[in-house]
Amino acid sequence: MTAPSSEAKKYKKTVALLAMAAGIRAPITGRVQIDIKLYPHRPLDWQKRMKRDGAAWDDTVQCLDLDNARKVLYDSLKGVAIEDDKWVRRDTGERMEPDGEARVVVTITPIATEQPQLGLDITTACPALWPSTEGAF
Repeated sequence: MTAPSSEAKKYKKTVALLAMAAGIRAPITGRVQIDIKLYPHRPLDWQKRMKRDGAAWDDTVQCLDLDNARKVLYDSLKGVAIEDDKWVRRDTGERMEPDGEARVVVTITPIATEQPQLGLDITTACPALWPSTEGAF
């Protein structure tokens, strides 16, 4: 087990402050869906890259990969916005086109647990409603 770096601790504290500023007072309990939009910093030469590379200009922009971003975010959200990352049942992640400063936009949605309807054997529930099969063959 490794201890979190001072940078990781600072990031977690920042996430907690941002969550409070967004109105989150207690972690969501139970199942959740987390959607992540990762915006890399737009470099100063973005127009030059766009002319050179067209629609794929942002492929050369340095950015944390989604998998690593997801791990750091889940650790930072644990106990702040979500109870525990074990409750993440669905997630999406997308690297966005840089449009300014680097940032991460996170949307957390509770997932309601649906109770399955118990099976109902309608053949024995009301036999008078079923047509007779006598002489059908």
